[in-house]
Amino acid sequence: MSSHFLSLAIWVPILGALVVFAAGNEKNLARWTALIVAFAGFAVTLPLYMGFDVGQAGMQFVEQRPWIPRFNIEYFLGVDGISVLFILLNSFITILVVIAGWEVIEEKVAQYMGAFLIMSGLMNGIFSALDAVLFYVFFEASLIPMYIIIGVWGGPNRVYAAFKFFLYTLLGSLLMLIALIWLFLASGGSFNLLEWHQLRIDMAPQILLFVAFLVAFAVKVPMWPVHTWLPDAHVEAPTGGSVVLAAIMLKLGAYGFLRFSLPIAPDASHYLAPLMIALSLIAVIYIGFVALVQADMKKLIAYSSISHMGFVTLGFFIFNRLGVEGALVQMISHGFVSAAMFLCVGVMYDRMHSRQIADYGGVVNTMPKFAGFFMLFAMANAGLPATSGFVGEFMVALGAIKYNFWVGFLAATTLVLGAAYTLWMYKRVVFGAVANSHVAELADINHREFLFLALLAVCVLAMGVYPYPFTEVMHASVDNLLKHVAVSKL
Repeated sequence: MSSHFLSLAIWVPILGALVVFAAGNEKNLARWTALIVAFAGFAVTLPLYMGFDVGQAGMQFVEQRPWIPRFNIEYFLGVDGISVLFILLNSFITILVVIAGWEVIEEKVAQYMGAFLIMSGLMNGIFSALDAVLFYVFFEASLIPMYIIIGVWGGPNRVYAAFKFFLYTLLGSLLMLIALIWLFLASGGSFNLLEWHQLRIDMAPQILLFVAFLVAFAVKVPMWPVHTWLPDAHVEAPTGGSVVLAAIMLKLGAYGFLRFSLPIAPDASHYLAPLMIALSLIAVIYIGFVALVQADMKKLIAYSSISHMGFVTLGFFIFNRLGVEGALVQMISHGFVSAAMFLCVGVMYDRMHSRQIADYGGVVNTMPKFAGFFMLFAMANAGLPATSGFVGEFMVALGAIKYNFWVGFLAATTLVLGAAYTLWMYKRVVFGAVANSHVAELADINHREFLFLALLAVCVLAMGVYPYPFTEVMHASVDNLLKHVAVSKL
């Protein structure tokens, strides 16, 4: 199926951002223009889902034309059941970020809104690029708006956090660039990802390719031990930055494993699977304990994200349908839940300018509506049944037990740890008597805040109660990937 919906998903937000920039110092004009562009960006992604053929494993909505003919580089786009949902998620989250920053951002409003719109378009490009150079350009370009968002609108240590974020992710990507050049030469001068998936590569080069991709994608996920940039970036980023970072940017590394590591180096993926499983379990368990001792709410949720993403990488490397589909469901769910958690912290921070758990207590007495939303999202973060947080974790745990009982047993500890750190934070912040005069003066959520929290609440509950619309899209593509990885390329 050929159309221009993928190009529209990429370029409508990016070109719309230029219109937003033109608003200059007119704050209200910039806000309304950004909201219209964000809605338009989401609207053009809807046909991707509605017109998607769930029975087809291959790429759909393909666009292919020459870009740099001399090096055989193409403008080559397409989506399958693995990538299509992330484009919808990204465009949906962009709308929420614009609404969330409506009253909070007072300085350089047009630039703030425009940066998020550009990032939205670039990340849609990452999820749809089927040419390796095009993927790399989008992959690296997405760093720039996030670097600016943290560096300009972030907290007191924003410059340090922005540099750390940029250097970690850029250095990780350099090895991937070397791997891409090697594959270009090995394939006889092609950057076509689908052609690379059919290459027969010896074991030694496969392992080197896998390691090169691992370094690039592990930093993005982020996996232990290259995760240290994430808590700093989250703490210093404005609320919108934290939302996009957790809901979308962390998914780029995990998506890279499915698009590059597994299909291009299948034998090395099997050979190094025990290492990946071990690193994933360390993230799930060790980082879960680290989250328990955090005094800053944003840091706690940041470490929680690392732990949840450990579940995702675990699901990929147990090589069964339950594991891979569970990991994909967990990625979508984490997009909703982490966005909601960071927005809840943002709501409180906008009123009290503190993220320290110790500064709160008894919030339910002054903000009852907010406390209700916050409880739902805390339960989803802890993996409560009937919320989206449960579905993916349960599928991965089942797949892990099918793979190896003890791996599944260790992975399931995340359900205990997740409940421990999330609910303990909730108890200290929300329950009890009013802790101080600042909490006593808090006003409950306004209509704007109610809107974005209600939208996420609907998503979390709908996915938890009826995940079928999400899972049916994945089946054919996941089965095809697993069949491909199971057949030795040697």
